[in-house]
Amino acid sequence: MRVVGIRELKARLSEYLREVRRGEVFLVTDRDRVVAELRPPLSDVRPPGDELDRAMEALIAAGDVQPARTKKEGWTWSPRGMELPAGTAAALLDEVRSERGGDDE
Repeated sequence: MRVVGIRELKARLSEYLREVRRGEVFLVTDRDRVVAELRPPLSDVRPPGDELDRAMEALIAAGDVQPARTKKEGWTWSPRGMELPAGTAAALLDEVRSERGGDDE
């Protein structure tokens, strides 16, 4: 991470942006006080105004979550139930309904 003053950044903006594209991060200062970070975007494609993306970026910036190291192409996930015998949920619902005093249909 490097430090650059606003005046220097304005004078050589194109050069600094080329370095940012290569992955460099700059702290931008105004009178020796950090006022901004100049860095590559966290993701390549961002739909404008997507609240979920903004929330995730805030969590990443705060250090609360870590972004995935690989893209999710080809990932699969299927939920595994509690492996209870078939009909268990229906039996439990019937029991709760009978305790309430009848069917709620």
